[in-house]
Amino acid sequence: MTTEINSSMLVTTDWLASQLESLDFVLIDAGEADAYRRAHIPGAVGVPHPYLKGRGSDLVMDASDFEKLAQRWGVSNDTPVVIYDDNASLHAARVWWVFQYFGHSNVKVVDGGFNAWLDEGRPITSKSPRPESGSFSASVQSEQVCLIEELKDRVNSGGAPAIWDTRSDAEWEGTETRGNDRSGRVPGAIHLEWRHLMQGPPARRFKPLEEIRLALVDAGLDPEGETVTYCQSGIRGAFGHFILALLGNKSVRNYDGSMSEWTGDPSAPLVSE
Repeated sequence: MTTEINSSMLVTTDWLASQLESLDFVLIDAGEADAYRRAHIPGAVGVPHPYLKGRGSDLVMDASDFEKLAQRWGVSNDTPVVIYDDNASLHAARVWWVFQYFGHSNVKVVDGGFNAWLDEGRPITSKSPRPESGSFSASVQSEQVCLIEELKDRVNSGGAPAIWDTRSDAEWEGTETRGNDRSGRVPGAIHLEWRHLMQGPPARRFKPLEEIRLALVDAGLDPEGETVTYCQSGIRGAFGHFILALLGNKSVRNYDGSMSEWTGDPSAPLVSE
């Protein structure tokens, strides 16, 4: 089934296929580096790692490091960017969020990504392009991220925003610790696993927007309300951020440190029941 989504944030595989000859944007494969080396969409550049974290850090890489990376991809501040992955748009949404965080908003995600592309029998290659260097200059948009001290203050005061836990059932229940010192969830959080908003294989496209909206409402989330998203390391949280942005929400922030940071801070409260 093809998802018909009218959104400036998504493009179809049909559209992308029609653009391969001209490619007047930077196309980014947000999959793992080994998979990129084996096969990718012609013209796509690869990422060193789809999480784009700082070295030895729970948080997104520094602005100067992202600038160098984006410039190497051929990105300038006025360059359109299109992103895809082979993981139900999870990693593409993360890279999309990092671009938003560093002040570049002309970024779209390919609905269905490499999964749909392969299913449709479209061309692939193992050749990597060598783009001319761009001149991207980062401008950190602090409203895109929630920091741990702010979230602790919000939790302890019992005030807004809503908190969306995008993790699996086992992580939410605390039976899967992901190697954390402590397990559980942020008090007051609402649980809806990210993958429930995607269609199944082979294409792995987004579900229709109205279906996504209803799923959020049924879970107890306000699609238009101020929301902080989180997971284990800010990747699925970034996906939740992308979902709410798809629905027009401009007051959503990703807690990038997520549970890898939260559980390591003894003063950060956790509940498991």
